[in-house]
Amino acid sequence: LADPSLPTDMNNFIDLGSEAIELVERIVKNSNENIEKKLSEIQLLSPIPVPRRNIFCVGRNYYEHAKEFHDSGFDATAGKSAVPDDPIIFTKATTSMSGPFDPIPSYHDTSNSTDYEGELAVIIGTDGRDIKKNDAFDFVYGYSVSNDVTARNLQHKHKQWFLGKSLDGYYPMGPVIVTSDEAGHPDNFHLKTLVNGEERQNSSVADLIFDIPTLIECISSCITLKKGDIIATGTPVGVGIGYEPPIFLNKGDVVEVEIDPIGSIRNTVE
Repeated sequence: LADPSLPTDMNNFIDLGSEAIELVERIVKNSNENIEKKLSEIQLLSPIPVPRRNIFCVGRNYYEHAKEFHDSGFDATAGKSAVPDDPIIFTKATTSMSGPFDPIPSYHDTSNSTDYEGELAVIIGTDGRDIKKNDAFDFVYGYSVSNDVTARNLQHKHKQWFLGKSLDGYYPMGPVIVTSDEAGHPDNFHLKTLVNGEERQNSSVADLIFDIPTLIECISSCITLKKGDIIATGTPVGVGIGYEPPIFLNKGDVVEVEIDPIGSIRNTVE
C-alpha cells in the first residue's frame, strides 16, 4: 500500500497499536489499488527485519527436549536435573534475524554443527515492567513462527549460549505476525518441524514447561519489556543433537517449521 500515513516498518506499526490496524483496514476498504500479489512475485522479509533489542530466548522449555538436551552432552551448564526449576533466559543478537524463506548461511558455522529448533515467537505490544501472569496476555501483540538455528559446538565451547545462537542469519522468522485477537489462545497452537520432508518435531505449545504468562512475568521482573520485543518460547523434542549420533544440518537441507494457525517458514541450508 502506497500511503504516506502508514508506518514504514513493523516496529513503528506496533508502536501505534490498534490505531495502525484500523488505518490499514480503512485504506484497504477505500483503495482502488490492486493490493493482491502472488508470493512468487515478491520476497517476504522477516516481519521485524531489524529488532530494536536482542531477541529473548528460553532454553529447555519442553520436558522431553530438556531431557534430550541434558543427555546429549552439549549442555555445558547442565546440573543433575534435566528439567529447570526456573526459566532459562538468554538472547540472540539482532543480526541473527532473517526472513521466512531466506537461506540458512551454515558456512558461518566453522564448527559444522548447525542444528534446528522450531519455536513459537511472541511479539510484545505494550511496554511493561513487573507484569503479573494474570495480566500477561494484555501485553502480547501477536505471534510468529521461528527457527532458533544453533551452532551446537560453539554453544558448548563457550558455555554461555550467545555466540552459538547468534550467527548471522540464524533466526528465520515469519511469514507473518498474527495478532493475538485473531490467533486465539496459544495453548491451541501446534508446532511441526520437517527436514527434507521428514518430520522431526511435533508438539502442542500447551506442553511448554513455563507458559507464556510465566515467561513474561519472569523477564519483566528484571527487564522492562518494550513494544516489538520478541520472545522465542523454546523448542520441543526432536532436534538434531537428540539423535545418536547427532544429525546436523548439511548444505542443501530444507528445514520447514509450521505452527497452526500462523503459517510456515521454509529455509534451505547454504
